[in-house]
Amino acid sequence: MYNFPVTEDEKIILDLARDILEKELKPRVAECDEKGEFPEEVFQTLYKAGLYGLDVPQEYGGAGISHETAFKLNEMMAWYDAGFAFSFRLASYVANNVYIAGSEYLKQYVSDLILAGKKGAFCLTEAEAGSDAAAIRTTAVRDGDEYVINGVKTFISNGPIADFYIVLATINRELKHKGITMFLVERDRGVQVGKVENKMGLKSSVTSEVIFDNVRIPADHLIGVEGRGFNIAMKDMESVRPTSMTYVVGLMQRALDEAVAYSKERRTFGAPIIRNQGLGFMLADMLKTIQVSRATLSDVARKLDAGEPLNGLGSSAKIFISEAAMGVTSDAIQVLGGFGYMKEYPVEKLLRDAKIFSIFEGTNQIQRNILAGMLSYQKK
Repeated sequence: MYNFPVTEDEKIILDLARDILEKELKPRVAECDEKGEFPEEVFQTLYKAGLYGLDVPQEYGGAGISHETAFKLNEMMAWYDAGFAFSFRLASYVANNVYIAGSEYLKQYVSDLILAGKKGAFCLTEAEAGSDAAAIRTTAVRDGDEYVINGVKTFISNGPIADFYIVLATINRELKHKGITMFLVERDRGVQVGKVENKMGLKSSVTSEVIFDNVRIPADHLIGVEGRGFNIAMKDMESVRPTSMTYVVGLMQRALDEAVAYSKERRTFGAPIIRNQGLGFMLADMLKTIQVSRATLSDVARKLDAGEPLNGLGSSAKIFISEAAMGVTSDAIQVLGGFGYMKEYPVEKLLRDAKIFSIFEGTNQIQRNILAGMLSYQKK
């Protein structure tokens, strides 16, 4: 049973994935969180079951599932572990940048990589270029039929496990945004993994520096044209930001489920604590937040599948859902009391996992800037 309606085709995908996650991932979640490890064996099982790269378009050999189906899959997977779900889906979804602007050759090439089980990562952030993408220092210099890339990327999700990278580099720093260019770079061309981060949460999604030291790639690995990388990335982010909130809904649902189960078992004054009106209202507010968040993302998915503009809805969804998650996961801990604060129970992890979603892929402050800018340019 799912917390959202599913079609027969969706149920087949979701049931298969859930069975694998229940048997192989759920028993390992605490261990992966403690060690900061991505469970490669679980990835391989899902890949062999045909569940990886489902968003590869049909014309390039994939299943081409809709955003509506993908959002449901994301939420269900994140119920088990948001970190694994995020990394698993990100590994193929980064190719969206290629589908937006890449050549037909590159679209088929990246599709073949994914369908062969190769994982991707998105390399934008640098030590001095986070929210200010124009400050990128990584360079790409044309040399005959090749580009030579030099620079260091930081906080790269999937950095240590990726087989290929979508990389933003500048061809001329003086051009700022207009110099930023996007490339597909395979790891075996000499890409190095630097410092692996020890994070607060989302620890089964591994994060690291990615180093490019005179890495040479063919000129046909350019995505789009020179100087358009920033525009491609921003178009991709319109769908990436709300997509990432689907994992947040999954972890919020897990928080609620754990809180409800505990409150039905825990007894005080001769009755289960769920019968306490104050606690019951707290659980009701958690449910309210999850249902509104899910409904918002369902609307986003339908718009994306129809090719309709989001007009700021992606940013709004990211702000609302990521911030609401801190309240929901904190309340889950409160329901469990002292037990909720202990690592023996899963809810403290959910709060740690939730925090990053208001930071990465454009902080919530940046999203507010985007929305404010839309209002300032709105016609009367």
